[in-house]
Amino acid sequence: MVKHIYSCGRYLLHQATRISRRQMIACLAVAILIFNFQLSTLKAQDTVRKLDEVIIQDARVSNKTPLTTSTMNREQLDEARTAVSLPFMLETQPSVVASGENGGVGATALRIRGVDGSRINVNINGITLNDPESQEVFWYNIPNLGGMAQSMQIQRGVGASNGGSPAFGAAINMQTLNAQNHPYGEADLGFGSWNTRQYSFSAGTGILKNGLSFDFTYSGLTSDGYIRSWGTDQQSFFGSVSWYGERTLIKLLTIIGSQTTGITWDGAYDYELDADPTYNPSGAYTMDGKTLYYPNETDNYWQRHYQLYVSHLLSDNWSLNAAFDFTHGDGYYEQMKNKKYKAYGLTQYEDGSKHNFVTRKELYNNAYTANLAARYNGENLGLSFGDNFLYYDGEHFGSIIWFRDTAVHLDTPYEWYRNYGDKYDNTTYVKANYDFNDNLNAYADLQLRFINYKVYGYADDLFDMHFTANYLFFNPKLGLNYRISDNQRTYFVAGISNREPRRSDIKDAIGRGDTILPESLLDLELGYQFASARWNFSANLYAMLYRNQMTPNGDVSSSGYALMENVEKSHRIGIELQAGYQPADWFRFDANLTLSHNKSVDFTYTDFADGDTVLQTVTANTDLSLSPSIVGAAIATFIPVKDAKIQLIGKYVGKQYADNTGRECYAIDPYFLLNAKASYTWHLGGTNEIEAQLVVNNVLDHQYRLNAWVGDYFSDDASWYGYYHDRAWLQQPGINFMGRVIYRF
Repeated sequence: MVKHIYSCGRYLLHQATRISRRQMIACLAVAILIFNFQLSTLKAQDTVRKLDEVIIQDARVSNKTPLTTSTMNREQLDEARTAVSLPFMLETQPSVVASGENGGVGATALRIRGVDGSRINVNINGITLNDPESQEVFWYNIPNLGGMAQSMQIQRGVGASNGGSPAFGAAINMQTLNAQNHPYGEADLGFGSWNTRQYSFSAGTGILKNGLSFDFTYSGLTSDGYIRSWGTDQQSFFGSVSWYGERTLIKLLTIIGSQTTGITWDGAYDYELDADPTYNPSGAYTMDGKTLYYPNETDNYWQRHYQLYVSHLLSDNWSLNAAFDFTHGDGYYEQMKNKKYKAYGLTQYEDGSKHNFVTRKELYNNAYTANLAARYNGENLGLSFGDNFLYYDGEHFGSIIWFRDTAVHLDTPYEWYRNYGDKYDNTTYVKANYDFNDNLNAYADLQLRFINYKVYGYADDLFDMHFTANYLFFNPKLGLNYRISDNQRTYFVAGISNREPRRSDIKDAIGRGDTILPESLLDLELGYQFASARWNFSANLYAMLYRNQMTPNGDVSSSGYALMENVEKSHRIGIELQAGYQPADWFRFDANLTLSHNKSVDFTYTDFADGDTVLQTVTANTDLSLSPSIVGAAIATFIPVKDAKIQLIGKYVGKQYADNTGRECYAIDPYFLLNAKASYTWHLGGTNEIEAQLVVNNVLDHQYRLNAWVGDYFSDDASWYGYYHDRAWLQQPGINFMGRVIYRF
């Protein structure tokens, strides 16, 4: 337990949830002992499946629903786990672009159709995973999310109604591990470049005679990382206790994650990376004329989810689902900063010079979610309706924990800011699927959402953050699905989505004296799908028309989050193509391609040539930030002998821009990555088997850089006077590898 003492005399305790090896071994022993219980022979497997599906049925859609989806099953997720972060596990899905700050370990991010992660609704068993304030999912807070999943469905576009902020580019619906028919266990060990060590242990009892089932997964990841940093240490635990009755399922589960990761979001300049591609300026400071690096420049966070689900089959047609979630999180950034006294409110000591400070920006939050839903499945009508309520309270505060100055003496830690957030979010929805005949059905999804959000206190920049707003949004979706034949369908859907701004957007707007506006989206999708035994094909046309879209302006805050701006009118229009062909049992080829037009309409910005002292105002249709017009992936799978598999995986991301002005000085070059993967499985009898995997990423050793931040600045320095363009990059790694050995029993 770590105690933080503040100058005001208050105490705040943070219990760091770390999972010791002793606890892990104890859990494994308990699970093995439980295997001795007699397995159930009374539960019909189709009833078990229906009970599990009731939990996620409102978050998922079937192929009769006119939405654009792709689904990964357990086998596909398990194959993708050589990628240590979920964004890279999903990288070969249509329209997905994954990126990392430190070689795919530590902080990673995900964009779908150019839309950033804060506007992608992510849920676990229908309960939103997005933080209510930042609206982000920080994937490295809970490593091995993919290893906890039974399946995962990506809904591109507005997606189906759910709790939390609605999808503005996609929704990711994750179903956690289901109970199995028989006891099982798995040990998964991996080692890769940069001293990366990945490990997980899973076990389950199967459904016992008394209807109980126990499942757990413990995972860890440590790595030095590609660039100079502290590295990363991540751990997670998933535990589930389920009881299956004849028509009722009760499930208790917990997900716990902890991470300590070096700060890597600062990026570096061209000349620094040319000299050393692994250079990271974070933590650099000068003392006695020497450049040193603060050794504890870290991002630390602990997150716990406790969930209760009850699903009940009222009859052959009616089912009921109730869920409750409590999420607690706390953490901090610790950084060395070189600033003036007034930046921390110490104006009485201001001398015009900068000094070295070690600071901690901390947060402490709780979220409570309750969900109730009912579903009717009739001969021609499928109907579901429900309500999702969320309450969130959070604190943000910062302290100076060390500084160097012989003339000033302060008690440290010294707290220089604290602010609070309270959010009430209630979502009511009704969804219906009606079959006119065997081939044609209609879909309707009506969502009403009310948000009350209040922020008060002082920001880290020492201004008053007082903000109160009520939002009422109506988000309807209507569509038609037509089954052309047993293996063909076409569909059309139109949907409207509205969403509130993030806490950081509100904070930045208050600091600038601006007004921040909610976003609106009209999404139109027209799709066609064909599937046969040997090949499949799908095409989807989409037009996403935005009003006041929040998009990154290219810069980042001192805490590493992207600074956003309202773009009054913008659109994302494109086509997604997907195909797979298996001409023989030993070979299969899969590919997808997205071609898109991502523009802000009549966007006004200022421009200049380096050294100019006068700005020019420009109004034009410009490219939306971080939205490439071409994204594609391809996988060639070979099975040379039984139980062996070889894959070549290619990923192409086209040219994109770091901000919304489309200026070439802020362009990001396109890149192509080729990965190679091989695996072999030895069967040891019964359910025992050992699988070995090796993946080599970036086989061609392509050297490329992604954006860290950009900005237009004015300098009145004697050596340079006028406006200039400035930017920093995140160097991406060349060839690297990861190997895994999995023992299943």
